[in-house]
Amino acid sequence: MDATDVMTAGKLADLLGGEVIGPRETAITGVGAIDHAKPGDLTFIRAPKFAQMWERSKASVAIITRDVPPPKNVGEGRSLVVVSDADAAQLAILSHLAPPAPEHKPGIDPAAHVDSTASVDATASIGPGCTIGARAKISARVKLTAGVYIGADVSIGHDTEIGPGSSVMDRCVVGSNCRFAGCVVIGADGFGYTLQNHPSGRGKYLVHLPHIGNVVIGDHVDIGANSCVDRGKFGSTTIGSGTKIDNLVQIGHNCRIGRSCIICGQVGLSGSVTLGDGVQLAGRVGVADNLHIGSMARVGASAGVMNDIPAGQTWLGMPAAPMKETARNLAMIRKMSQILKKAKLDE
Repeated sequence: MDATDVMTAGKLADLLGGEVIGPRETAITGVGAIDHAKPGDLTFIRAPKFAQMWERSKASVAIITRDVPPPKNVGEGRSLVVVSDADAAQLAILSHLAPPAPEHKPGIDPAAHVDSTASVDATASIGPGCTIGARAKISARVKLTAGVYIGADVSIGHDTEIGPGSSVMDRCVVGSNCRFAGCVVIGADGFGYTLQNHPSGRGKYLVHLPHIGNVVIGDHVDIGANSCVDRGKFGSTTIGSGTKIDNLVQIGHNCRIGRSCIICGQVGLSGSVTLGDGVQLAGRVGVADNLHIGSMARVGASAGVMNDIPAGQTWLGMPAAPMKETARNLAMIRKMSQILKKAKLDE
C-alpha cells in the first residue's frame, strides 16, 4: 500500500462500494492469504470455509462476499468489508498493487536472428537470443522475451507475449492478446508410432509417424510454463479463444479445445480429444484418446476419463463417473471397510 496515504477499511469500502462491519479506521498495510496473513494485512473471504478461518487468522481486514454468512465475532480492532463479489474485489485490488510489467522497447535485439523473409512489425519487441524463421509474421506490439524460437511460416497475432525459452514450431498460428509463460512448446510432433518389420528380419519395431498438421490458437489464450500442445498428424490441433491452460499440461495431437476452457496443472489429453466450450478440468486429470467432453462439463482432480462426458455434467474418480455415482461408490467402499473391520474384531 502507498505509505503516504494509509489505506483503511473505510476508504476501501468507499472505493469498492461496500459496507464496513467493525471500525472504519482499521489500517491496511499489506495483503495476505487468510491462513498466513499478518496483523495489518487485508485478506479475502469468498466462501463459508474461509469465514470459519477468520477467528484464527491474524489479518486485520477481510473483504467478504455478501452472500457468505459473516463470522459471529469480528474481533476487537478488526474489520470486515462486505461487497457483492470478493473475487471481483480481489481482482481490482491486486491489479492496482501489481508491480509494473518489465518494459519491452520496440525493436530487434542485436543478439536475435531474424530471417530475411520474415515480417516483423516495427512496434514488436524481439529480445536477445530469439530466432524467427522464414516467412514468419510477427504482428504489432508482440513481445518475444529471450531465447524464443519462432519457426517458418508461423503467424503471431498482435499484443501476444511469449516467455523465455518457448517455441512455436513451423506453420503454427497464434492469435492476438495471448500470454505464454516460459518453456512452452507449440507444435512439436505428436506421440504417434506404428509397428514395422525390422529390416534385419528380427521382429518388429516402432517407427515414428510424421505429423504434417499444425496448431491453431485463438485470441486471449494463456498457457503456463512447460506446457506442450502437439501439432496435428494431419489437420490442426486447435485451442479456442479465451481458454486458460496451467503449467505442465500436455495436449495431444489433433485435440480440439473449445472457447473459455480451464485446464489445470498436470492435465494430460490424449490424441483427438475434444472439449466443448467452458469445460473445466482440475489438476492431474487424464483423458483417453478420441473422447468428447461436452460444453460446461467439469472433471474433478486426478480423475481418469475413459468415456465421453455429456454437456454440463460433473464427473469424478478413477475411472471417472458422474459425481453422484462416484459418491455412492465411495460410501459403499467405506461401509464395506467398516464391516470387514467389525468382522475381524468379532472373530
